[in-house]
Amino acid sequence: MSKSKTALVISAHSADFVWRAGGAIALHASLGYEVTVVCLSYGERGESAKLWKQEGMTLEKVKAGRRVEAENAAKALDVHDIQFFDLGDYPLELDREAKYRLVDVIRAVQPRFMMSHSHYDPYNTDHAYATNVAMECRMIAQAWGHNPGEKVLGAPQLYLFEPHQTERMGWVPDTFLDISDVWDKKRAAIECMEGQEHLWDYYTNVAENRGNHFRRNSGGQAGGRPARYAEGFQSVYPRTVDEL
Repeated sequence: MSKSKTALVISAHSADFVWRAGGAIALHASLGYEVTVVCLSYGERGESAKLWKQEGMTLEKVKAGRRVEAENAAKALDVHDIQFFDLGDYPLELDREAKYRLVDVIRAVQPRFMMSHSHYDPYNTDHAYATNVAMECRMIAQAWGHNPGEKVLGAPQLYLFEPHQTERMGWVPDTFLDISDVWDKKRAAIECMEGQEHLWDYYTNVAENRGNHFRRNSGGQAGGRPARYAEGFQSVYPRTVDEL
């Protein structure tokens, strides 16, 4: 594992990292982490309805607009590096070359933790696919026989961020992160996503609800921390501890 503090977020589309992990990104950036975001696609076909309703819109114009939105959001969140793979969406597909490209990023970043989507999403299979790819590429990055001589990956936790309709996704959070101190940054990033304005207040409400869950699980009325905003995550791999 790298001695520097690093993290990697693998986002199926160019807005996903904002709604679902923007607080975690901004908070860890404030703690000295270099957070890299990989957008596998721009979400140009399936998640840009507002742009497509404009007269004279083209695929390249939509992608350009989505890129600007994501870059502005990344700046608001103090993202260290944002990379756009431009692999297309609906459906999102990665061939072996694209997977190895992601492996190269994982090995270069040497993240202390990674983030991606829920395991299952019947409304948007791009999301679950991105996580399957993240797990596969994490595995490849750990393999000593892949590009021998490179620094292999350790065992970073993969956190699955919250999907849009949790009761249909089998997503069960086991970690709540207080993002109150960086909420203004997340809200600013949310408002950069002009093509999906209908989600701004939705994800504000999600953060408020998760703040309630943080308060309850940190002690509630018996002394819980007064978090106003939080994000929830589901961990994939076991944690190793010396005491509970």
